[in-house]
Amino acid sequence: MPGEILDNQGRGTAGWHWPAVHPEARKFAAVSALACLMAALMGWSLLAWPLGILTYGICAFFRDPLRVTPRGDRYVVAPADGLITLIQKVAPPRELVMEDGTGTPGLPDALVTRVSIFMSVFDVHINRAPINGTVSRVIYIPGKFLNADLDKASEENERQHILIDRGNGTMIGFTQIAGLVARRIVPFVKPGDIIGAGQRVGLIRFGSRVDVYLPEGTEPKVLLGQRTVAGETILAEIGDVGLIEGVSQ
Repeated sequence: MPGEILDNQGRGTAGWHWPAVHPEARKFAAVSALACLMAALMGWSLLAWPLGILTYGICAFFRDPLRVTPRGDRYVVAPADGLITLIQKVAPPRELVMEDGTGTPGLPDALVTRVSIFMSVFDVHINRAPINGTVSRVIYIPGKFLNADLDKASEENERQHILIDRGNGTMIGFTQIAGLVARRIVPFVKPGDIIGAGQRVGLIRFGSRVDVYLPEGTEPKVLLGQRTVAGETILAEIGDVGLIEGVSQ
């Protein structure tokens, strides 16, 4: 009803709704839908049906559902939907550590915990910010298109590093990695942008992976084989801030 409150605080009447489709889908869906229509008009039903299914699949791949993000500076939320396939102690990417010529600090050159989230073609592929802060680096690196589930994909595949500085000495770096099917990483942010936790920061087309580098000494609160929801699943706690609140994005 008009004026009714609907949120994650137990107020209002919850209901399922078709998720929105991101604008990136338009050109792909339009081509597929036009081909489907032409095939149908020509009476080629054996071709029209697969094209219709393809159009639906494209819209489903680019779906962009609302998410309710826990609010609080201590929480690091998952930047991607998918399956946690790796949790390892590693050195962060050198692009996130070394001086970049702008004077902005990078990650410390020390072992950190890397949490890898694999996204299949059936997962939502909109990526979200793990913490609030200022985007200090966005670094694109061309590379191969190996299976994103492989450990070496972090160093050999096409990828994009993003570093977010919370302004109190805490920084989180994460990497969008193109996979065997994925062929393009689309950024929504640039250096200098101020963003909130759970805000959309980019997408990877057609199957991929996201690596998150937790601050030194931070233990993950997730397990191998666990599924994550971008902007909602808490990967770790790094601060000392009070109550959990939620906001839809």
